[in-house]
Amino acid sequence: QLLLVESGGGLVQAGGSLRLSCVAPRAIFSVFTGFTMAWYRQAPGSQRELVASVSTGGVTNYADSVKGRFTISRDNSRKRVLLQMNNLKSEDTAVYYCAADRGGSRDWGQGTQVTVSS
Repeated sequence: QLLLVESGGGLVQAGGSLRLSCVAPRAIFSVFTGFTMAWYRQAPGSQRELVASVSTGGVTNYADSVKGRFTISRDNSRKRVLLQMNNLKSEDTAVYYCAADRGGSRDWGQGTQVTVSS
C-alpha cells in the first residue's frame, strides 16, 4: 500500500489559484513510477469525481469542468504529483484526494480541503 500525503489546500477567492501537492514519502522511486496518479474531489452531498490523472508515461486526462484551468504534473524524482488550479470557481469547493492506481488496486490520501469564496 502506498502512503500518500496531500498538502496545499485552503481558502481562496474566486479567480484565485492554489497548488496541491501529493507526496509518497515511503515509496521507492522505481515503485512510484509504476503508478498512475490522479486527483479526485468530493463536494458535500456529492459523489467523489475524477479531476485529473497522469499516467506512468506522462499522459494527462482532465474532467471537462477543469480543462484549461487545472494542470496535473508528476515529478518522479521527488515521488510527487502536483495539481495547479487557476481561475478557481465556487463550484471547485471540495475535499481533494490524491490517488495512486496500479494493477487494479487504488491507494488514497487523507484529503485536503479547498474552499473557494465567491
